[in-house]
Order: sequence, then C-alpha cells, then structure tokens
Amino acid sequence: MRRWILVAVLAGLQGCALTVSHPRALKPIDSFEPLASDPRVWVEPGYEAYGARVAEALPAAIVKVETSHYLPFAQPPRVYVCGTDACFKRYVLTPRLSAAVVPDNRLILSPNLNGSEKHRLPALLTHELAHLHLGQRIGHYHSTLPVWFHEGWATLTADGGGADYTTDAKVLEAIRAGRRVNLTARDTPYKRHRAQAFNLNTFEFYRQSMLLVGWLREQDEARFRQLALAVQDNADFEIAFWNLYGEAPATRLAGFFDGIQTQAEPAINDNGPIQAAPAKP
Repeated sequence: MRRWILVAVLAGLQGCALTVSHPRALKPIDSFEPLASDPRVWVEPGYEAYGARVAEALPAAIVKVETSHYLPFAQPPRVYVCGTDACFKRYVLTPRLSAAVVPDNRLILSPNLNGSEKHRLPALLTHELAHLHLGQRIGHYHSTLPVWFHEGWATLTADGGGADYTTDAKVLEAIRAGRRVNLTARDTPYKRHRAQAFNLNTFEFYRQSMLLVGWLREQDEARFRQLALAVQDNADFEIAFWNLYGEAPATRLAGFFDGIQTQAEPAINDNGPIQAAPAKP
C-alpha cells in the first residue's frame, strides 16, 4: 500500500512528465537500426534511403527549433523512421497521422513522408521536433500548457508545418465568422481542447493558433522569450502569462482578434491554394 502511495505522490509531483505509466511507453522499440551516417536517425531496416533524407533535413530543423525555443535540446534528439504502415501503427495509435511524438517522447515518422507527402518532410520534422524539445523539459503534452499554444508554437517554429493544408486567408475568414479558439478554456489532465472544441478542423486550428502565438511574439519578443523560458522551466502557463503581461491570455490576445475583425482585407498574406488529400499532422 505504501508503495502505491509513493508512486501516486511522485506522479503528482512530476505531472505529465511521468510518461512511462502510459501503455505505449511500455512497448519496446526494437524494430529500428541506427543510420550509419547519422546515429540520431533510427530506421526500419530496408528504408535507409528514407532515413538519409531525414538525416539531411535534421540539422536545419534542429536549428529552427532551438532558435524558436531560445534553448538547446536537453538531450540529443532521436528520430524513428517507419517505412511501412505496420511499423507506424505499432507505435502510433492515432490514425491518419504523418508524424507524431508519442507519450514517452519518441518522435516517429510515417511512410507517408516517404511517399505521397514527401514535400512535407522538412516542415513536419521541424514541427514534431518542437514538441520533442518541449517534451524533454516538461513531459508529453503538459496539461497546464493550453493546446493552442503548444500546437501554435510548434507550427510557427515550422513556418506553418502542420497547418499547410489551409491558408491564412481561410483562417481569417473563419475568425470573422466566429470560429475562433476560445482562450478562456482551460485544459485538464483528462480533457484537452482541440480543434473540434472550437468548430475548426485540425489544419485551421493549427494555423489560427500559429497566428496567435506569432502575434504575441511580434508584439514584444523580449516578453515572449521570457514566457517561452518560463514554460520550459515547467511554470504554469496561465500564472507565467499573468506575471509577464499583467493580464490573462484572452485579454491580451483580444487585440489580435479585434484587429482581424476590423480589417477589410487580410493583413497576412495568403499561402497559396489548399492542397489535396492530406493526412493529419
């Protein structure tokens, strides 16, 4: 009995960082081999050419993430490359993803990025590395960090990667129509407010979140840097935001939404036509 009490106490202290309690974290990752040219990239045997493409994109992606997060990776990143659907489904339970960081902070790429979505590899690699970078410091999807900030920051870091099947213009239309992220919604360990909670699809949610985070950074990068560092030091997002900005996120970011509502034309450039047949990021 005492042992289980101790486990519960430790879990409470570490929050979502205690990821080995998740069933997926207990699955051994034994179907990969390190790429000879870059031991940070582990590949499903037979797909070394795919792994080589990942290794080529990795250095630039790491620079983007460390620059955006104002800190180096806490540990050298490792990327697992699945060349087959069977491999990817073994470790990633959510369907239709092209890349994922699973609960024990394993970054896994799907065969989609070696096939129909080759063009998305650099951007999605950067997006997921941003999640891995944060996960190394505070655990996988910490409940005190709202999903809109978590995904918006990663998408911003990846220059829109993860939200590349919609455009700024489409998202601004959605905002004017009242389909916007509710910044007063608070996540809990048992409930996360994702795209569907705001009547948005995944790509619209990621891009709207990216614009919100980007607006915060553009308004005052010095203060945004302090917020980013506080979050990575495991501070509660809401408390850190109040300490730095003197008001709630919804109050501060009302300026972003008000600006969109009063614009006759989008101030942010369109990103081209929506592409066909995506997998979710």
